Amino acid sequence: MQSDPNPKQRSWMRRLAVTAAIFVAGLVFAGLFNVGLDYTNRTEFCTSCHSMKVNLEELQERVHWKSKSGVSAGCADCHVPKNFKDKMIAKVMAAKDVYHEIMGTIDTPEKYEARRLDMAQRVWAKMKASDSRECKSCHSFVHMDFSEQDRFARKKHENAPDRGQTCIDCHKGIGHKLPKGADAEEEEDDGKDKAKGKAE
Repeated sequence: MQSDPNPKQRSWMRRLAVTAAIFVAGLVFAGLFNVGLDYTNRTEFCTSCHSMKVNLEELQERVHWKSKSGVSAGCADCHVPKNFKDKMIAKVMAAKDVYHEIMGTIDTPEKYEARRLDMAQRVWAKMKASDSRECKSCHSFVHMDFSEQDRFARKKHENAPDRGQTCIDCHKGIGHKLPKGADAEEEEDDGKDKAKGKAE
């Protein structure tokens, strides 16, 4: 008959079992967490709220959705950073859209349009602050073939880095239509841009 292990050995075995259980639980949690992140990055999830269906319809009319090369960008490609820390911040910030949908602040097309310029300006400011990080995961000044661009685009793109400009400075209406009131802001920015160009 085998004798019971001594207390020291039992304690060691218990610690090993607890450590193994914590490790396995951590793996399961990490796996489920990544599955959840992947699911919430899907365009179908992002546009499941009534208020975001307008954005999807607009995106589907743009070159970022359907192109001759077959390359397509969804919501997360433009609005969710790739690195973990910034991705988590973006997810927390996106929760406010869900909150406003539930609270009825943006649950009708009219309410959404009334707040659209403010929401767009916050997205533009975030993109400007990150140097258009999400745009640059596909587009890069370094890899642009300026000779294939028209004269206006070539001049803008060649000089943009030296002028401290980034993608969102000129391409605010690229994924969705510009909200009412944004045209005046665009004209003002363009006027500053032209004045700066003359001064240089």
